[in-house]
Amino acid sequence: MDFKTADLCDDFASELAICQLEFKSYGKRPKFFGPICTVKVFEDNALVLESLQSIPEGSVLVVDGGGSRRRALMGDRLAEIAQNRKLAGVIINGCVRDVEDLEKLNVGIFAIGSVPLKSKKEGKGEKQVEVTFGGIEWKPGSYVYADQDGVVVSDRKLF
Repeated sequence: MDFKTADLCDDFASELAICQLEFKSYGKRPKFFGPICTVKVFEDNALVLESLQSIPEGSVLVVDGGGSRRRALMGDRLAEIAQNRKLAGVIINGCVRDVEDLEKLNVGIFAIGSVPLKSKKEGKGEKQVEVTFGGIEWKPGSYVYADQDGVVVSDRKLF
């Protein structure tokens, strides 16, 4: 996985959408990329679990949690599923919990913060829909590239 988002911006600026949100890295892998799968929820992670169990290996699950900082959408159990299913990573417009455990898992996990309260389990939300946050549209099937400089999205695989 030899890329830098800064270099991608130098080489493909006209093809990229640059996320304006700053994420914190919680997994052991601070750099990852892959095809986007999406889920849109609010303080409820039942569809996050379903998606983690079903999306293809190497994918990046993009979770639009509405930016809520009241409940965590991922903890150690869900992150372990992502690791075991060999997903490239998870990007959450929301929070995680079990931070100490997440740091030990070999998967990319970006979120806007952490909070100890678990999410609801009502199954409300949508899967595989276009979501918008951070100033960009996240489309299922597009590619996301994430590292310590930031997150960029391309309609096609760049390498």
